[in-house]
Amino acid sequence: MDAKTQKSELTRAAIVGAAMNLALAEGLEAITLQAVASKLGLSKSGVFSRVGSREALQKAVIEEYGRGFLADVFVPAMQKPKGLPRLNDIVGRWIARMRDVEMYTGCLYTAGAFEFDDREGELREMLLGEITRWRAALRRTVLQAIETGELKPDTDPAQLVSEINGLTMTQLHDARFLRDPQAADRATQTWQRLLSSYLA
Repeated sequence: MDAKTQKSELTRAAIVGAAMNLALAEGLEAITLQAVASKLGLSKSGVFSRVGSREALQKAVIEEYGRGFLADVFVPAMQKPKGLPRLNDIVGRWIARMRDVEMYTGCLYTAGAFEFDDREGELREMLLGEITRWRAALRRTVLQAIETGELKPDTDPAQLVSEINGLTMTQLHDARFLRDPQAADRATQTWQRLLSSYLA
């Protein structure tokens, strides 16, 4: 990669990063080319030349957030055996990410779901697709734990996925709004109690 290309890619990464920070602080709709340009000391046309339209930048933010989320939570857990070890690792990593990242930045998935719950359009569909894919992957992991005989055979995967999502949303609420320093510990205890009710 030549120096010019490398610089261009680093600038694009900085643009997406600045837009991400804006989205986490104020919502996806707060992203504008001018706002990002001002944060980075670039021209609006300089931002446009690297990312395209405002909507393209919003989509790039959703994609980047999704990559980071999967890299922290899901991908490392794939090294664990199928079944309960993998499911336990995913939930543990999700709670840890909420404690170490989203507690300070907010969660784009959670905030975005509220921001776009009553809107239509490509951004809503993209955000929905990201969240749906993540929850489908979690559901597959639950199914594998049923197949290995570690969870009760009558376990409803959709119900368990919903409950796991609920405990992480509660953790985020308590950590950020209530400023409860024990939020992650409470989420871990909730998961252990929840899991015990599903064990075979």
